[in-house]
Amino acid sequence: MTTKQRAYLKSLAMTMEPVFQIGKASMTPGLTQAVAEALEARELIKLSVLQNCGDDPKELAQILAERTHAQVVQVIGKKIVLYKEGKENKKRIILP
Repeated sequence: MTTKQRAYLKSLAMTMEPVFQIGKASMTPGLTQAVAEALEARELIKLSVLQNCGDDPKELAQILAERTHAQVVQVIGKKIVLYKEGKENKKRIILP
């Protein structure tokens, strides 16, 4: 992903509300599956890491990206933005 593409995805993510919240249970197989399904449906999602989660948001972002075959767009504070390119016939976001 180029820096121009990453900047475009960041701009799209600014207005989005978080789709998931990661709490004290942290990473569960159910969360990973739900994130994978959301990425298939939307391509770009935002997650929020709650205060009671003891894990580092950057580490959580990397783990989720590896497990869902997505890319980390950004991690700011306790917010994570992930992107996974959709299939050609279902693609919604056209990168510059």
